[in-house]
Amino acid sequence: MLTKREDVRNVAIIAHVDHGKTTLVDQLLRQSGVFRANQEVVDRVMDSNAIERERGITILSKNTAVNYKGIKINIVDTPGHADFGGEVERVLKMVNGVVLVVDAFEGPMPQTRFVLSKALALDLPVVVCVNKIDRPEARPEAVVDETLELMMDLGASDEQIDCPFVFASAKGGYAINHLDDPRVNMQPLFEAIVNHIPAPEGDPEAPLQLLVSTIDYNDYVGRVGIGRISNGSIRVNQDVVLVNHHDPDKRERVRISKLFEFDGLKRVDVDSASMGAIVAVSGIADIRIGDTICSPEKPDAIPFQKISDPTIAMDFLVNDSPFAGHDGKYVTSRHIRDRLYRELNTDVSLRVEDTDSMDRFKVSGRGELHLSVLIESMRREGYEFAVSKAEVLTKTDEKGHVLEPMELAYIDVPDEYTGVVIQKLAGRKGELKNMGEGHGGYTRLEFRIPSRGLIGYRGDFMTDTKGNGIINTIFDGYDLWKGEISYRKKGSIISFETGEAVTYGLYNAQERGTLFIGPGEPVYAGMVIGETGKPEDVEVNVCKTKHLSNTRSSGSDDALRLITPKQMSLEQCMDFIETDELLEVTPTHLRIRKKILDSRMRKRSEINKANS
Repeated sequence: MLTKREDVRNVAIIAHVDHGKTTLVDQLLRQSGVFRANQEVVDRVMDSNAIERERGITILSKNTAVNYKGIKINIVDTPGHADFGGEVERVLKMVNGVVLVVDAFEGPMPQTRFVLSKALALDLPVVVCVNKIDRPEARPEAVVDETLELMMDLGASDEQIDCPFVFASAKGGYAINHLDDPRVNMQPLFEAIVNHIPAPEGDPEAPLQLLVSTIDYNDYVGRVGIGRISNGSIRVNQDVVLVNHHDPDKRERVRISKLFEFDGLKRVDVDSASMGAIVAVSGIADIRIGDTICSPEKPDAIPFQKISDPTIAMDFLVNDSPFAGHDGKYVTSRHIRDRLYRELNTDVSLRVEDTDSMDRFKVSGRGELHLSVLIESMRREGYEFAVSKAEVLTKTDEKGHVLEPMELAYIDVPDEYTGVVIQKLAGRKGELKNMGEGHGGYTRLEFRIPSRGLIGYRGDFMTDTKGNGIINTIFDGYDLWKGEISYRKKGSIISFETGEAVTYGLYNAQERGTLFIGPGEPVYAGMVIGETGKPEDVEVNVCKTKHLSNTRSSGSDDALRLITPKQMSLEQCMDFIETDELLEVTPTHLRIRKKILDSRMRKRSEINKANS
């Protein structure tokens, strides 16, 4: 018999990137008494990963739980960036409703549309939290109207549109129902969640059904499956069966060795849990996202949405440069392969494939950011390797036409920069769909553009808009191949020999373009040390010293003025490299190099390519 479990609420926090989800969860944790009064707590405590904290983004969904007036509220903090949309799609199967966070100045943004459409499609009730109302330029009433328009545009039901709106400042630690209410604490948001998000419903006496929506991993217990119990109950040492909606042949008998529930930021060992609870299960080696844990007497799989396919791929290779092995702790193909396949334990949007070479692996993901986070994580762990330029994954339709992934790009730029942005994106096969007035002297541009047209564009975009532009993209299906795109208008400055860069050599080289290195830096033949103003590559000898004579001493090098070299971030390096180049990644260095290091071999290869 179906019953509601009134002492539990399961809710996901969804939003566009940087609208304040994680800070909001911080406040809910603080004000529910999870932390001691004298406990020091870092901001954005849910972003536990170092890269998440540095970049100010959430990459992996996180589970936590708070208690409010005797009701346990299980909260899932989800990523806001489009590259991690696979995380959002999964966790929505775990909850009974969502809190949609919208910035009181920016209003609904591209990713707001994406995450909200997923929630509405699953018929989940929504509580809208208009956050950052303490911003000087906040416009909360207008944002309420824009959010309602978006919900109607996405085909929300009457019940979904008739949702509570709560105004908040996660930073200030308060929520209010009306803008003129006193600003005290987060109680109005707690009340909206308890009153509007339905209690989980199921049959506690029926055979067990638990859909695994998230996988965690640690070295001690291996894979950990996290999900909500839809029916029945689960206990430690229970014999169960693993089945999967998309894999009818899967039927694996396993035993539950450990069971956890969430309490604040901790996982608490429990002996049993019943319908409606969100639990973590360990001890099942082959557990995967989308698996249903069932009682053996009734092994019914719960339907589960297939994870979206990757759209972009790059090769990860063993580093074979002259400086290979100088920095890294893990450098062999076995090390790199094991690490990439281990990433699949937690990242379901990623694909890793072996190639015909033992030293090369094809890694596919949802976007450049998705892959750059993996690269950054690996180099911090001591791995050394090389990566190729990212390329899009195409499909072929039944008529033999090549289809490529497309993106919708939403761009806010100061009015004076609209011309240059439109010109650049048109050159990358972008089609201007919409142009409207933004807020505060900004213009809102909406482009439909091939995914490959955006590879390497963000650096140009920041330069063209003097750092004042905002670009957000969202996947928009596949369309016919749009033709060749010229990515980079600038050539590379290539080191001609191996040695140490000296002031005299660099002084002569800087006339050719912008340098990436300074004096004293070790270089090798075939290493890219700068960019030229022209499309052709040039080779220079930056290890060249001045001939000494009786009248000139080497000390006169000090009078040569060098321009400060351009410091390239990981993303800028990934954007910059061409198809004939690689990025050498080590724990301490990022070096761009030609695939073929030898100058004569490189020229011969170019001639052969031109003749073929």
